[in-house]
Amino acid sequence: MHALYLVIAAACVLLIGYRLYGTFMASKVLAVDPRIVTPAKRLEDGHDYVPTNRWVTFGHHFAAIAAAGPLVGPVLAAQFGYLPGALWILIGGVLGGAVHDMVVLFASIRHDGESLPQIAKKEIGPVTGVAASFAVLFILLITMAGLSIVIVNALNTNPWGAFTVGMTIPIALFVGIYMRFLRPGKLGEASIIGVVLIFLAVALGPMIKNSGLAFFFNYSSKAIEIALPVYAFIAAALPVWLLLAPRDYLSSYLKIGTIGALAIGIIAVNPVLNMPPITKFVNGGGPIIAGKVWPFVFITIACGAMSGFHSLIAAGTTPKMLESEKDIKIVGFGAMLMESFVAIMALIAASVLPVGDYFAINTMPAVFSHLGMHVDKLPMLSHLIGVNVAGRPGGAVSLAVGMSYVFSSVPGLSHLVAYWYQFAIMFEAVFILTAVDAGTRAARYVVQDMIGVVIKPFKKINWWPGAIISAALVSFAWGYLLYGGNISTVWPLFGVSNQLLASLAMVVGTTVILKSTGRIAYALTTFIPFVFLFITTLDASYFNVTKVYLPQHMILNTVLSVIMAILALIIVVDAVIKWGNLLRDRKSLQAQKVRHQAIVRELAAK
Repeated sequence: MHALYLVIAAACVLLIGYRLYGTFMASKVLAVDPRIVTPAKRLEDGHDYVPTNRWVTFGHHFAAIAAAGPLVGPVLAAQFGYLPGALWILIGGVLGGAVHDMVVLFASIRHDGESLPQIAKKEIGPVTGVAASFAVLFILLITMAGLSIVIVNALNTNPWGAFTVGMTIPIALFVGIYMRFLRPGKLGEASIIGVVLIFLAVALGPMIKNSGLAFFFNYSSKAIEIALPVYAFIAAALPVWLLLAPRDYLSSYLKIGTIGALAIGIIAVNPVLNMPPITKFVNGGGPIIAGKVWPFVFITIACGAMSGFHSLIAAGTTPKMLESEKDIKIVGFGAMLMESFVAIMALIAASVLPVGDYFAINTMPAVFSHLGMHVDKLPMLSHLIGVNVAGRPGGAVSLAVGMSYVFSSVPGLSHLVAYWYQFAIMFEAVFILTAVDAGTRAARYVVQDMIGVVIKPFKKINWWPGAIISAALVSFAWGYLLYGGNISTVWPLFGVSNQLLASLAMVVGTTVILKSTGRIAYALTTFIPFVFLFITTLDASYFNVTKVYLPQHMILNTVLSVIMAILALIIVVDAVIKWGNLLRDRKSLQAQKVRHQAIVRELAAK
C-alpha cells in the first residue's frame, strides 16, 4: 500500500474527532466555563503560576507530552506490521488519549492546578491519594529513564548531533529572557529568532564535526547518561518562563513543522509501505518486542494514542499556565490529536524502509544475524549519512533514517541526506528533553508534597530550598535507573508503568465527571477506556514479570512492576467503593445532574 492513503485517512479521522467528540466533551461533559478565573491568574507567583499566551501554552503542552512516545513507540511497534499500530493510534487517540488529557487538565484547573495525587485524594479519598503519590513518583522516575535512554543511543559518539542538541539550551534561555525582559509580548520576533538560531546550529554541525571542537561534543553513552539528569535538575529548579516554556514553545512548532514537511514529502514521493500490514511477530517471539500484538502494541505505542505521562503535564505545569478555560479543548484535546498525527508519521517513516533495513537498525548485529533477513539500502544510507546506523536500537535512529529516506527521494534533495538525518536526530532529542525537564519538574512537585507532610515549607512549590532539594533527589533517582539500564530493560517497564498511570488518571476522571455531572452516561467516556487499558496493562505486566524479568534475574524491574500493580489495584478498589456510594445517593446525583444541565444551557446561550 502507498503511504499517502494512510496519511489522508489519519488526517480525516483526527480532524473529525476534534470537531465532533472534542466539542462534545468540552461543552456537554465538562462544561468548560471561560468566566472562571484560572489558577494561573488567581495564584500568579512569577515562578510556577504564570499566565501564558494560549499558543505558547499549547506549544509547551504539546512539546512536553509529545516526546519519545509518538516517535519511538510506533517505530518499535512496526515489528507487528503497520496496521495494528495505525488502528490503535487513531481509535485510541480520539476515544482515549485526547479524553484522558482533556479531563485531567480540566480537573487540575478546577483544583488550583494541583497534581494528580492531590486531586485523587480530594475526589476519591486519602488511601487513593497516598497510593497515587507513590505510583506517580515510581512511574515518573521510570518514564524519565525510559525517555532518556533513546537520546543516549542517538547521540552516542555523534558530535554533530550532540552540538546541535546542546545549542538548543542556550537558545531557549535567550528566547525566555527576550520575551520576558527585552521585548515583552513580541512573540513573533522571539519565534523567528529562536527558529533561525536552531537551524543555524544544525547547519554548523558539519563544521564542528570536522574541526578540533569535535572533541568537546564526542560523548560516550555513559557521559550522556550523567549529563542528562544534571540538565534535568537545572531545568526543574529554574523558573518556568526561563527555560521550560520557551524551549517547549520553540520545539513544539519545530516538531509540527517537521512533521508537516514529512507529510508533504510523503505526498510528493508517495512511497510504498514495505512493512506488511501484519507480520508473523503478531503471535509473539519478535526480536524487538517479545510479546504478542495484544497486549504489547497498546503498551509500546503509549504517547501516540494514550499515555499516563500526559496526566502529569496536564496536572503539572500546564494548568499553572492556562489563561482561560476556553483553551482547554485546543490544549488538552487538540495537542493529543496532533501527537497522534505525529505517531502516524513516525509509523510511516519506519514502514517505508526495506524490512531487512528496519530490523538491522532496531536489533543488535548478533540478533539480526539469526533473523534470516538481508539489508538493502542500509549500507548506502550509512555512507551518505556518515554514521553507521546499523545496530542502534531504540527507534530514534530508524525514524531518522526513515525520514531521511523520504526526504532524499524528493528530486534535488538527495545530497542532503546527512543534514536530514542529523536534523531528525536533533528534532527527536529536543522533544525528549522537553518531556524530561517537564517530567522532572512534575516529579519535583510530587516529592515536595510528600516531604511537606513532615517538613511544612516543602509544601510551597516556589520555596527555593525545597525546589532544589526535591529536584536533586528526583534527578539522581531516575539517573541511577538510566545509568544501569538499556532499551530492552527500561522501555518495557516504562510502557507498562505509563499505561497503568493512564488507567489511574481515568479512574480519577470518571469520579470527577460522575460527581460534577450526575450522569452515568457521561462517566462512561472515561470508564470504558479505563477498563480496556487496565486489563491490557496488567496482562502485559504479568507477561514481563514471568517471561522476561524473572528468567533474566532482573530483580529491580520485577519489584517495581509488582509494586505498581499493587498500588493500581488499591486505587481501583478504593474508587469502586467511592463510585458505589455516589450511585446509591440517587437524590444528590439527580440534583447535580440538574445543576450541570443548567450550566450547559447557560453557556450555550452565551
